[in-house]
Parts: sequence; structure tokens; C-alpha cells
Amino acid sequence: MKINIGIVDDHRLFLKSLSLLLKEFVGFNVMLEALNGKDLQEKLAVTNDLPDIMLVDVNMPQLDGEATVKWLHETHPLIKCVALSMKDDDRTVIKMIKAGCCAYLLKDIHPDELERAIHEIWKKEYYNGDACNINYRRLLNSNTVNDIKITDREKLFLELACSDKTYKHIASLMGVSERTVDSYRESLFEKLVVQSRVGMCLEAIKKGLIDL
Repeated sequence: MKINIGIVDDHRLFLKSLSLLLKEFVGFNVMLEALNGKDLQEKLAVTNDLPDIMLVDVNMPQLDGEATVKWLHETHPLIKCVALSMKDDDRTVIKMIKAGCCAYLLKDIHPDELERAIHEIWKKEYYNGDACNINYRRLLNSNTVNDIKITDREKLFLELACSDKTYKHIASLMGVSERTVDSYRESLFEKLVVQSRVGMCLEAIKKGLIDL
């Protein structure tokens, strides 16, 4: 069965290069290419066939990535949206996740990881790159969803961490020291088996620990 993919990116060379790359992967079909959110809306309006996965550039004119994903999430909820960007700062990543993306991929991603990510998104509706980077020992010691226990303070920290607030601001809001916030973060990294704030937020959303 083919995985149907759409791409939205305002850089024509990257758009075409990515399209050609994806077409080389077995079982992938690039069925739609658009230069921005507005172009995408116009093309979807005249087709009955929808992609399974939409790769969306974060920074675009006429309708940026965040607005495009929000629109897709509202009008075509069955399409799985994936953010594409050169930026990897927490604020941008979390913004796109909150908009409705199930994954955030950097544009310099290795082709092998890109292929693996798309397959996982298609099967599980979700992809967390941290899972490819954690060491084997931590993976063996990881807990199942039902075994994960977090305290009320950790839950509050988690909710605040899934925003664009800095850790310093979170410490102030919680009335604790930055060192205490660091301890919450490290504890949750261990419990969720992740290595980054983005991975932590993605796992928390996937496991239903928080509701954005």
C-alpha cells in the first residue's frame, strides 16, 4: 500500500529535491506539491484525493506553517501534519506541535531517518526523534505507559514546559529555584525515556499525560 505524501514549501529547489528523494523510497507517492499555505488550500479545493501525510515548512509567506497546520487540523483532521524547518529552538517546535503536528523534522535530516520517520508516522501517527538517540540501557529500563507515575508538581512543570516559557520563567511561576526545575526535567526525561524538551512534550502528549 502506498503512503501518499504532500509537501508545502516556498523554496522551489528544496520542494523539488525533497519530492524526488521521497519518490525513490519504496511505497511512497508524492501526490501534491504546494509553495505555501494559500497554494495548498487552492489545490486541495479541487481534488478529492488527500495525502496521508503533509510535510509543512514552518516559515512561508501568504500562510505560514503554523497557520497552515491549524487549518489542516480543522478542515482535514485525517491528514497527519509534519513540520519541516532549519530551526530547532524549543519555542518554534512546541508552537508547531500545539498547532497540530505529530512530528518535527529538521531539513538536514538524514534520508534514512526521514524514511523511518514517515513510516512510523503512517503506522503510529507520531514520531519522536529522541527514540533513535537514547541508549540501549535506558530503553531496556523504560517503563510502559501504565507504569509511568508523575507527581502533581511534575505534572505542573510538564504543562508549563509544553509552552514557549523559558525554564527560568517556569521556575518563577512555580515558586521554586531553577535547580528544582532542573530536577523535575531530569526526572521526567528518565521516566519518559527522552533526551530533550521537545521529546518530553511529544511523549507527554502521546501518553495522555497532558492535554494541549
